[in-house]
Amino acid sequence: MDADIVIVGAGALGLAVAAELGQKNREIVVLERHSSFGQETSSRNSEVIHSGIYYPAGSLKARLCVEGRRLLYEFCKVRDIAHRRLGKLIVATNDREAKELDELMLLGENNGVEDLSLLSSGQIKKQEPHIKASSAIQSPSTGILDVHQFMKCLEYLAKDKGVIFAYNCEVSAIEKGAAGFRVEVRDADAEKIVLSTPVLINSAGLCSDRIAGMAGIEVKKAGYKLSYSKGEYFRIKPARSALTKKLIYPTPNADSLGIHTVKDLEGQLKLGPNAFYVEDINYDVEPFHANEFYESARRFLPFIKLGDLSPDTCGIRPKLQGPGEPVRDFVICSEEKRGFPGLVNLIGIESPGLTASLAIARYVSRMLR
Repeated sequence: MDADIVIVGAGALGLAVAAELGQKNREIVVLERHSSFGQETSSRNSEVIHSGIYYPAGSLKARLCVEGRRLLYEFCKVRDIAHRRLGKLIVATNDREAKELDELMLLGENNGVEDLSLLSSGQIKKQEPHIKASSAIQSPSTGILDVHQFMKCLEYLAKDKGVIFAYNCEVSAIEKGAAGFRVEVRDADAEKIVLSTPVLINSAGLCSDRIAGMAGIEVKKAGYKLSYSKGEYFRIKPARSALTKKLIYPTPNADSLGIHTVKDLEGQLKLGPNAFYVEDINYDVEPFHANEFYESARRFLPFIKLGDLSPDTCGIRPKLQGPGEPVRDFVICSEEKRGFPGLVNLIGIESPGLTASLAIARYVSRMLR
């Protein structure tokens, strides 16, 4: 079978790319090893629309998050995707954190986040009387959305443009040829299917380094080797859910944004995620980690009791940096300079990848022109 473009992976990113590139006269095939879209990182996260405050100035994460946030709100409004612009407070509880907030505020402004403001403790109390903080950054453009509904809409739009989705189809081999790539796939019955394509887009999420290696990239040399970072969530008793209105985040640390509040569209309050590296993918939540969540959150959520917490869900994030290493930017790269014309790698697309997904799709489209 011949295709103009083959996309590996039907998470939010692969779906967005498919919807962006789809045309009636263009044969596009999306390969997904699971039985449906978004079964890994895309469906196991905080469902937050980020403003773009955290990321190094000029980085792809910063630029594409700011652009993607605007596109995502527009998309949700036009397509009637459930979402809510809750706003967020990033709080300081001591002088050191207050100084870090000043630096974070400057970074956000440099990234083009235009609606940030610093709040005093008195201003915080008026908005969120039940939290404890000496100061905070207010980010009104932070929000939440129904990610499943978003992905379902992207799949519909892509199919409407003629994109073919091949679920239960796992890539088993890739061979580079003179005219592009020969992609070998095994379906649910272990039958072999072979696709030939001049353009191969690797948006395989947790497996994106492995797919790059199959295509011929020297993964370690290129700096594409992924590490898995696990993040767990704990539910809070429903009676506590009404005690906060906005998303409440601590001052971030070097490794993560910190354990913060998460609200879904029904108003249920959660805490998470934590962050720790794992070798293998599993989605078990360890009940004994509740104490870590409690100790972290009670600094700014004094109403929380240890008994309020119960295990909820977790996700695995694909990170290009390992333990103790500096945070890396997204890899969104045409591999022509490495001798692989037609290969586009999307690797290490962790947070804010969901927010940035529509902007990344446009970025990829421009790369292919």
